[in-house]
Amino acid sequence: MPRLQPLPPDTTPELKPHFDFFLGTLGFTPNSVLTMQRKPKIVQAFAQLNAAVMDPAGEVDLGFRRLVGHVVSKVSGCLYCQAHTLLGAHNFGVSDAKLADVWAYASSPHYSPRERVALDFAMAAASQPNAVTDELFAEVQQYWSEGEIVELLGVVAMFAFLNRWNDTLGTPLEAVPAAVAGQALGAQGWTPGKHSL
Repeated sequence: MPRLQPLPPDTTPELKPHFDFFLGTLGFTPNSVLTMQRKPKIVQAFAQLNAAVMDPAGEVDLGFRRLVGHVVSKVSGCLYCQAHTLLGAHNFGVSDAKLADVWAYASSPHYSPRERVALDFAMAAASQPNAVTDELFAEVQQYWSEGEIVELLGVVAMFAFLNRWNDTLGTPLEAVPAAVAGQALGAQGWTPGKHSL
């Protein structure tokens, strides 16, 4: 049950350009952003952060950035963001096999050693307390440039915000990400009915 209901997109007309950004990447305006619009400056700031973190001109593959967001959201237990990141990864060309194996990336043949260490890094960075060790960071540096590491950590930090936002408010999950998550992770126990509080 949502603790705050998402407001209709036309509640704050000046936010339309920010809502349109999400229409381009997800196909709809997320309920999380529709809830944020009670404070338009938060939507504006979040849209800018999201545009920077998910910049198409970045070095890290856009689909893989969504998978980083997925494992971060799994650490936090945020099912809303887990579903959204799977939809985003799917929309940016990540294969169904890779999506289905995301929770088993450490042993999956669909993930390279480079991807595995990045996902290990993301999970450690998302943990409370932070679990990134000097040894793990040195391993990450063997596979990823400094610019790429900053991009990866930007995804971790942005989803830390979103995980807390959506779990605290019980943001209702939209039908499209629920369907993608159910298809990708149904065998691992994803239950669409358990997507919000």
